[in-house]
Amino acid sequence: MVAVEIPTVVLPNSSSQQRVPVVGMGSAPDFTCKKDTKEAIIEAIKQGYRHFDTAAAYGSEQALGEALKEAVDLGLVSRQDLFVTSKLWVTDNHPHLVVSALRKSLRTLQLEYLDLYLIHWPISSQPGKFSFPIEVEDLLPFDVKGVWEAMEECQKLGLTRAIGVSNFSVKKLENLLSVATILPVVNQVEMNLAWQQKKLREFCNANGIVITAFSPLRKGASKGPNEVMENDVLKEIADAHGKSIAQICLRWLYEEGVTFVPKSYDKGRMNQNLQIFNWTLTEEDHNKISQINQNRLINGPTKPQLNDLWDDEI
Repeated sequence: MVAVEIPTVVLPNSSSQQRVPVVGMGSAPDFTCKKDTKEAIIEAIKQGYRHFDTAAAYGSEQALGEALKEAVDLGLVSRQDLFVTSKLWVTDNHPHLVVSALRKSLRTLQLEYLDLYLIHWPISSQPGKFSFPIEVEDLLPFDVKGVWEAMEECQKLGLTRAIGVSNFSVKKLENLLSVATILPVVNQVEMNLAWQQKKLREFCNANGIVITAFSPLRKGASKGPNEVMENDVLKEIADAHGKSIAQICLRWLYEEGVTFVPKSYDKGRMNQNLQIFNWTLTEEDHNKISQINQNRLINGPTKPQLNDLWDDEI
């Protein structure tokens, strides 16, 4: 199998016009075992993947770190060719804990620096008390200015090449931009054909923020039928192109200028997710896709849900 050359996009807000591969490999926390994770990551590198997405909360940093070290030692890839993202969990989302949280992630990953470090959610909770979902009574005020200054410090220290956020609404991004000296380069959010995030995309484009889509195939929650993968309109479009529905979804994201981190440990599907660069969707395809019923899949990490997490944005 020949490795696929994955296109990259510039992060406009990065200091050195850093580039990120448009497709990454996600690693949300439903791992079967660390061995599977490690083997899948080595396989992904052989196929051409260079962008790997993890988080302190996922429990996957150790396996990812071991796999990347092995891949570098084997000469499959150099560290400079990789783009590694991790995220600050809500228990460390306090100004005095950010730098030490990143240092801990780096130790676990066996890396000297990250390419991108994200604030995982725009909320803070009791330090040291990890639970998921997060109990609402454990929440504390989120000091966005103080936390972002600590994120900026992480970049100045060389612990990460760039900083960004995840799950931020337009309103929360506006608040952040009003206090930021170093601008966020990425906002990683749920985005798929049944949650297209038009308003957020427009805001991010206007402010140099690249969107990374998680759950790009609308997987990741068991709430009845998958409104993307079981969509008749998308099946018709896929059949017309001789592609899978997953490939239609990822091609649409690519054409919208979005980066994305699908999660598959299946060798065939990992490769299929990369076969999206040498064909295009038609204008009619885009029109049909724009009419798909829209609703959010991932409502938030707390129990019960917070009313103001998304600021009622569509």
